Amino acid sequence: MTVTAVLLLLGALTAVVAPRLIARADWPDREPVVALWAWQCVVAAILLCCALSMTLSAAAAWQGVRGQVFAPAPQAVVEAYTAGGTGPWAAATALALACGGVWSGTMLVREVLRGRAGHRSRQAELRLRAPLLPGESASSGGLLVVEGERPDAWWLSGARPRLVVTTAALRRLKGRQLDAVLAHEQGHARARHDWLLRCSTALATGFPRVPVFAAFRAEMHRLVELAADDTASRRFGRRTTALALVELNEARGVFGPAPAPQAHVPRRVGRLLAPPDRLTATRRLGLTAAAALLPVIPVLVTLVPGLRALV
Repeated sequence: MTVTAVLLLLGALTAVVAPRLIARADWPDREPVVALWAWQCVVAAILLCCALSMTLSAAAAWQGVRGQVFAPAPQAVVEAYTAGGTGPWAAATALALACGGVWSGTMLVREVLRGRAGHRSRQAELRLRAPLLPGESASSGGLLVVEGERPDAWWLSGARPRLVVTTAALRRLKGRQLDAVLAHEQGHARARHDWLLRCSTALATGFPRVPVFAAFRAEMHRLVELAADDTASRRFGRRTTALALVELNEARGVFGPAPAPQAHVPRRVGRLLAPPDRLTATRRLGLTAAAALLPVIPVLVTLVPGLRALV
């Protein structure tokens, strides 16, 4: 059970230290794509620690699992992982971690089903608000304009992905601002940000008392917007993208003195108008590689007893 304990300790240490290091750094806002990758690697490392610990605990507790996990391994390797670890704690640890894994999967399935239900509801609403005109093809995509007194725009994914814009938004958006909004929403779709949001929401909902998962969800919602802003600004300019954000959100009271649900929008506008310096390519590569090493560490820790037994 020594390796199991080390893996659990490593997972707990990663959950506590890594978010604090990222929060104190100045590069996530400068490089949101790298920050998204780093957060995914942190959570992957934590989940991998739990999965490997569950597997080794189950192998130590039950002969049937042990035979499956260590089937091709020499007896010395099997003893290195199971010696002194066949007590009741092994079974309890394996069962607890297995329940956590099943619960995580259940929460993810729930989020996927909820997302699909919401998508069907939005599709039905759009069919009522914008029925097909005579001669219009049902397979056409692109831009869809609907009547609305509130400036709004959103990307509707699916077999016919399209940008939905209200008439109020069209009245406010000028010049290439509509193109910037389209590029922003396409940036979300191409990077599959919806899956990042679903996974982070599933973990935060399933384990509300685990701070790292709550921070993961909050950062995913923030960073995906920054990344999409950068996608739009690279094509149509930071000033145009910032003005499009202002036009879409000004009527919601976002820029007033009172706090609003979209309080992050003013910070996004300020970031676009006064962009921070990007990191050098070398540093971006270094941060990406360092983050990628996080999930590798639990695997290396798991292999240590087996390698020692073979030496």
